[in-house]
Amino acid sequence: MFILASASPRRRALLEQIGAVFRVEESAVEEVREASDAAELVRINAERKARDIAAKNSLPVLGADTVVVLDGRIFGKPQDEAEACMMLRALSGRAHEVLTGIAWIREGKIVSAVSRTLVHFALLGEEEIERYVLTGEPLGKAGAYAVQGGAAVFVERLEGSFSNVVGLPLHDTAELAKKAGVDLYGGHGA
Repeated sequence: MFILASASPRRRALLEQIGAVFRVEESAVEEVREASDAAELVRINAERKARDIAAKNSLPVLGADTVVVLDGRIFGKPQDEAEACMMLRALSGRAHEVLTGIAWIREGKIVSAVSRTLVHFALLGEEEIERYVLTGEPLGKAGAYAVQGGAAVFVERLEGSFSNVVGLPLHDTAELAKKAGVDLYGGHGA
């Protein structure tokens, strides 16, 4: 048993998909908005979330943070529909990176890593962008899209972990759990 320090329904669904034994406890820490680079930013935020929850619990804790990066510019969650449209226009016809920081804390020791996936978007028309944004799906999503939702048709191809683009790189999370000495399955296997 471990604690997921995130209220993200996508992260919860990914962990449930693999049969992980966990509970959710949302971290209240404010995310850092600036760092030396995007990889450092997501690593710091993942560690801060995990530390926040670990300070109140004895179970191992998993923290995560995801951003989209285009030409060195970090795209987090859009504040509104206008910003969502702006992000999707920028991503249209381009390749961008999705970075997720993952951090495990167990018995006061922390291990962390950053997963990277390159996503190639098709060229999007203005009407297509506006129609997608009106669904409301882009709000609350890094880069203003959900690859597992309506934006799936925007993706020509990706290089790396699909689950990373959803919000939690499952392979990297499992490998890091081994390094941290965390059993994802509560002693019951996969």
